[in-house]
Amino acid sequence: MVRRAATEALGTAFLLMAVVGSGIMGERLAGGNVAIALLANSVATGAALVALILALGPISGAHFNPAVTLADAMQGGIAWREAPAYMVAQVVGAFGGVAAAHVMFGLPLFFASHHVRNGGAQLWSEFIATFGLLSVIRGCSRARSYAVPFAVGAYITAAYWFTASTSFANPAVTLARAASDTFAGIRPADAPAFIVVQFAAVLAATWFFRRLAATQLKPAQIEDHA
Repeated sequence: MVRRAATEALGTAFLLMAVVGSGIMGERLAGGNVAIALLANSVATGAALVALILALGPISGAHFNPAVTLADAMQGGIAWREAPAYMVAQVVGAFGGVAAAHVMFGLPLFFASHHVRNGGAQLWSEFIATFGLLSVIRGCSRARSYAVPFAVGAYITAAYWFTASTSFANPAVTLARAASDTFAGIRPADAPAFIVVQFAAVLAATWFFRRLAATQLKPAQIEDHA
């Protein structure tokens, strides 16, 4: 358990280094062109996710996300008693990754973001982003588990662009990005609502896939599957 929790912390830290670091670099090099900065941010994040899931997945499952951990526990993928250790490790790792990124670019370890992300459109975007992420993971893991790293990386890269919130889809990421007044930041006052809708998406996605599986399996198969 210690080994797996440490792996979750390490992976989440590198994920946040990719998110925050590429946001800082992209903004500095884009010369005020927000679209170019977002492109750099999204491509770097998606690529990092593929690499991290491939490298660390065999050890911990490479959740790097409390929403994914909760969904996995609800579906019997990990024991409920293990979920808190995963989630704590993810949050600690996320803040460590933000601090590491700030140090690389000569910024304070932590400084509260002023990037406003509020309103119904933003919250609906986060629900969609999180629901979609869990759907991709669930769908691929059932039939094509080898494709999960590439599917997750591709989905997050795309979701940066088709959601108004730029797809946080991760409570640990949301908390840590509130401590970064950079391109990738979120105002601390806006973070709690994001986290609420992210966990709501966990419940919705889990219910949906349970219903979907029940309609696809015959009664005898349902009993075997359970």
